[in-house]
Amino acid sequence: MIVQGFDPFDAVLENESYEMVLYSAADLLWATRIKSTADAMGVPCRPARTAAMLRARLGDSEVRAVLLDLDAPEQAWELLAVLRGPDAGERENSIRVIAWGPHVAVDLFAKARELGADEVLTRGAFASALPDLLVRLGTG
Repeated sequence: MIVQGFDPFDAVLENESYEMVLYSAADLLWATRIKSTADAMGVPCRPARTAAMLRARLGDSEVRAVLLDLDAPEQAWELLAVLRGPDAGERENSIRVIAWGPHVAVDLFAKARELGADEVLTRGAFASALPDLLVRLGTG
């Protein structure tokens, strides 16, 4: 979702306090794209590829959102279980979860929604909205 008339670079200058956005990317290309975009926007962003990494990040950071790549579905389901599973607390449930993947992966999109993803985007929509998305997620 791109907000019309919203320039995320202005938000970077106006808003000094962002909360952490975590990501799990299936490949180095997406990981680099997310991290470099977050750095350019001034949004703290770190990887969380496993449940143990996610729990460690939750223990040492104020996490606002988690981005999940559906090209690594088992990894995405593992992280969703931490955030939305039966042992998830109020804090985990309050974290926004955004999943993205190839537009043809309708079964993965449905499962991500079923497991608790707040938004599910096609790869193209995710890529084009990434700067706005990171600023929105980082500021609440």
